[in-house]
Amino acid sequence: MKILLILGHPNQQSFCNAILEQYAQGVQSNQAEVKILRLGNLQFNPISQGYGQPMVLEPDLIQAQQQIAWADHLVFVYPTWWGNTPAILQGFIDRTFLPGFAFQYKQDSIWWDRLLTGKTARIITTMDGTSWWHYLMHFAPGINSLKRSVLHFCGVKTVKTTIIESVRSSSLEQRQKWLEQIKNLGSRDSQSVQRRTDQPSIRT
Repeated sequence: MKILLILGHPNQQSFCNAILEQYAQGVQSNQAEVKILRLGNLQFNPISQGYGQPMVLEPDLIQAQQQIAWADHLVFVYPTWWGNTPAILQGFIDRTFLPGFAFQYKQDSIWWDRLLTGKTARIITTMDGTSWWHYLMHFAPGINSLKRSVLHFCGVKTVKTTIIESVRSSSLEQRQKWLEQIKNLGSRDSQSVQRRTDQPSIRT
């Protein structure tokens, strides 16, 4: 039972980091193996040159790929900014979810191989607005991009998306309640991952 937590907020003092730590505590209560990637601590160039000009991976990105390959379950924690993922998370995806690692186009074909098949994921995102407005008026671009255009494209089955909304106007009491709920979520998720990894194969 191996779970990788990825913090997509560059500030370690953020509420997103507190969410990540509470989720990790919940996971560890079931003796799961946990690794944490705080993207703000990594040394890498987030600006990709595209697949036509391969860039040498920095040591931190090589290690990140190894951790992604190691994990059964990926958890992305990030704030929704301008309706989307933060630039550091998008840059991380651009530089690590590469052909030959996350997917591979088939020769002379429109199809591709999903190289991360067998893994699952959860998205946890915070926002100052409300989720219904985000979906109704903006069509949730960041969530849909990460869930469908990245994870599903590479073979990762997204389990659920958790949205913590109206954070800017929330009270300290409300935030503490959210953190306790996230801790319980981590515990439940780790039990679910354990049941899947006990099976001879994972359906995707």
